Amino acid sequence: MQYRVCVYAICKNEGKFVERWMRSMAEADEIYVLDTGSTDGTPEQLRALGAFVTEERISPWRFDTARNRSLELVPEDADICVCTDLDESFQPGWREKIEAAWAQGAQQIRYRYVWNFQPDGSEGYVFWIDKIHARRGFSWVNPVHEVLRYAGPGAPQSRFAEGVCLEHRADPTKSRGQYLPLLELAVQEDPQNDRNMHYLGREYMFHGDWDKCIATLLRHLGMPSARWADERSASMRFIARAYAAKGEREPARAWYLRAIAEAPHLREPYLDFARFLSEEGDHEGVAWLSGRALAIAERPKSYICEGDAWGYLPHDLRALACYHMAAQDYAREALAQGERAAALAPWIERLAGNLPFYRMRASGEAPVKTR
Repeated sequence: MQYRVCVYAICKNEGKFVERWMRSMAEADEIYVLDTGSTDGTPEQLRALGAFVTEERISPWRFDTARNRSLELVPEDADICVCTDLDESFQPGWREKIEAAWAQGAQQIRYRYVWNFQPDGSEGYVFWIDKIHARRGFSWVNPVHEVLRYAGPGAPQSRFAEGVCLEHRADPTKSRGQYLPLLELAVQEDPQNDRNMHYLGREYMFHGDWDKCIATLLRHLGMPSARWADERSASMRFIARAYAAKGEREPARAWYLRAIAEAPHLREPYLDFARFLSEEGDHEGVAWLSGRALAIAERPKSYICEGDAWGYLPHDLRALACYHMAAQDYAREALAQGERAAALAPWIERLAGNLPFYRMRASGEAPVKTR
């Protein structure tokens, strides 16, 4: 069956992405864009390449208002709505795979999302999102970190679209300064929303406001609805990071241990604590924690999945720790893990620079200080 597939988006001053985005979205039947105030010619570029563009300023600015306005541009008889941003692009062949999943009775589609890339072009932070949905019954909520809300009976029928991958290549010059006030507004509007409370505490951490970070994430952990272990563990890790940044290492240590106990199936809490212990020279602790992280072989599909945890970091931490331990078996492990770390992150010169030291230890020569 042939479905009517429409892409919709919001944008402002994203002319540098227009050609790549339009090529990627060309598998759709139509493309609708709400431009919210570009001054770089973005609307004209989009129209020249076949997009339907509406120009409208959203004041006061909210991402959910802008998303809903852009969704209104999509014809009512569309079957499948695909929400993307102009700094994103699908790998080719996405439409056919989405239609195959839709034929199974889907109202919403989950698919793979690459949020960023490493300097050598390899994937960084990867998780799964669900911004493909039916035309009716869905709307966007939250001033920032907006999500789809379903207004129909029960939960929407959701399906995974195997093989669909959306890649995000952001403009690093764009500020995210508006996120903090919008998150504060989101919590003010809906103080019982545990996800927004977690996001706000995390944002305070990004801004280095350690006391607000701790207080907000403690509020998150105390909410009856905050039951997802992965996100609770992340809040605990961020509290630990805040205490460590304040120089209060014992509370930090306690919160790292709680984070591991909350979600022992995730690599991130083990590695956060390993980095903390590495600063203290606790090589045995770092070796054990990094080993536990590497024993977790299946990458989660949620957004609680940091790119470095599935890249060079656990190998690097384990290599450095094993290098400083006495037994020769550890010396060989340091070399193996150091080689793996260097292969996964060739842009980090330190990793390759440590390999001669690991080789000397593995061959039985006197240890030499690593970097």
